[in-house]
Amino acid sequence: MQSPKHKTGTLYVVATPIGNLQDITLRAIEVLKKVDKIAAEDTRHSAQLLKHFAINKPTISLHDFNERERLQEVLESLLHGEAIALISDAGTPLISDPGYRLVKEAKELGIEVLTVPGSCAAIAALSVAGLASDRFVFEGFLPAKQEARHQCLLTLVHESRTIIFYEAPHRLMPCLQSLVEVFGPTRRASVARELTKLYESVITLTLAELAAYYQAHPQEQKGEIVILVEGKNSDDQAKKEVNVDDVLAILLTELPLKQAVALAAKITGERKNILYEKALNKQKNDDL
Repeated sequence: MQSPKHKTGTLYVVATPIGNLQDITLRAIEVLKKVDKIAAEDTRHSAQLLKHFAINKPTISLHDFNERERLQEVLESLLHGEAIALISDAGTPLISDPGYRLVKEAKELGIEVLTVPGSCAAIAALSVAGLASDRFVFEGFLPAKQEARHQCLLTLVHESRTIIFYEAPHRLMPCLQSLVEVFGPTRRASVARELTKLYESVITLTLAELAAYYQAHPQEQKGEIVILVEGKNSDDQAKKEVNVDDVLAILLTELPLKQAVALAAKITGERKNILYEKALNKQKNDDL
């Protein structure tokens, strides 16, 4: 962990607990105590973690809104031989958190980048959801607006792997409602909430049942949330199949004809001229 000034330093990408502080690794504590500086998403939030483990190091804020500005400062420190740890508010940095630009440019400059692995909410949720875990895809946060969220979900209707999303508590119900509308009410899914914390809960039901449950329990629409949705080609053969006409009909309610046709072609693989004809016929029928 020495940082001789005649060579470049090392950037450590350090995972921190997602809730329970006991989940930090011994190596993470050792690295955080020995680096020259710590680049943190929110220095005020990270101060609690650092104080708990008696870590007293200079901290630099590095978040989505200042990453471009702070990038050069951190890179110059690394080029002058300093060792720097990158941490996020919780879990593994870069997983729906800032830091990608820093890691990318550090590697391009020949700076050593090392991982100090640990907690990750997406993987923790997958391990206890009871859904297929051999193949999965991580989608991060869905768009906040309904139209954009629907368009994003429509591109995933044929996804055969388990799909993992992060979601904010105030958007849990709109998100579940969109999932029901696009994937169908019988698709199995899981809502993992407040993992490793006092009020941890993991509920796996159909999408319709999950929507009904959280609608009836507003007090549980709180905390850090991971949503996992079963892939299309699972053992459950009863779930709703979304065909070309269904996709086109949904898109036509939200978008102009040409945009709806283009997106439907991308989702279904159907030729645009066929979809365009279907769209025109549907509009004619709707006008009758």
